[in-house]
Amino acid sequence: MKRILLLVLTNVLIVVVLGIAASLLGVNRFLTSNGLDLGLLLGYAMLIGFGGAFISLLISKPMAKWSSGVQVIAQPQNADEAWIVETVRKFSEKAGIGMPEVGIFEGEPNAFATGAFKDSALVAVSTGLLAGMTREEVEAVIGHEVAHIANGDMVTMTLIQGVMNTFVVFLSRVIAYAVDSFLRKNDEQNSGPGMAYFITSILLDIVLGFAAGMVVAWFSRQREFRADAGAAQLMGRKQPMVNALARLGGMTPGELPKSVAAFGIAGGIGQLFSTHPPIEERIAALQKA
Repeated sequence: MKRILLLVLTNVLIVVVLGIAASLLGVNRFLTSNGLDLGLLLGYAMLIGFGGAFISLLISKPMAKWSSGVQVIAQPQNADEAWIVETVRKFSEKAGIGMPEVGIFEGEPNAFATGAFKDSALVAVSTGLLAGMTREEVEAVIGHEVAHIANGDMVTMTLIQGVMNTFVVFLSRVIAYAVDSFLRKNDEQNSGPGMAYFITSILLDIVLGFAAGMVVAWFSRQREFRADAGAAQLMGRKQPMVNALARLGGMTPGELPKSVAAFGIAGGIGQLFSTHPPIEERIAALQKA
């Protein structure tokens, strides 16, 4: 709950800072003279930027269950399910968080954790992971996911994404107004935004969105290093996590739905947009820690 309050507070502070900066730089006067209200723009940026990210966080667990086909283990039906639940319980108690829901989903090797709150999260592992790894390696992967929850990574990622979204929405529209005003400076009938504003804002949403995506992906990669180290700490030694990563490097990880892809044990496309560092870098960082 504290992290949720921090997210909301940060949201408000970001909007306040943008408003103050716009006033000091004269952007407010420019926008007003061209028919745009700065307060409305800031409110719109906050609603679209943080609003969308916040809603995604709140519905992350039910969406993950639905999109991944997770079967929650309400009552273990066999020894393997009982072992998975007990492993999650053991690590959760050690990490000082509430017992997450535990589930299994069909697919290639992968696992993820999600949820808006530390004490009511979800940890899910795939059938491919269970079949392709030793118990000790699976235990390390579960420790990695529990570390994500203990570190508050779901809320932190939402915060970063929300900040980026707010800046993208605000900057794209301010720049679009500047471009539109320049192109229509001799138009005596200029009483509002023209076609150039709408075209420019759409293009900037795309370009700045890609730039924001790189920032979010970079942060996500740093978070993976911390979760690897957290798994090693929960297990009391590094080697199981090293072995799990090495094993994963020889597998083809299963794709996860976009809503939880950043919280899987592996994933990402391209170096700049990858949510996970290369396996070799993760092993090297863990061995040096």
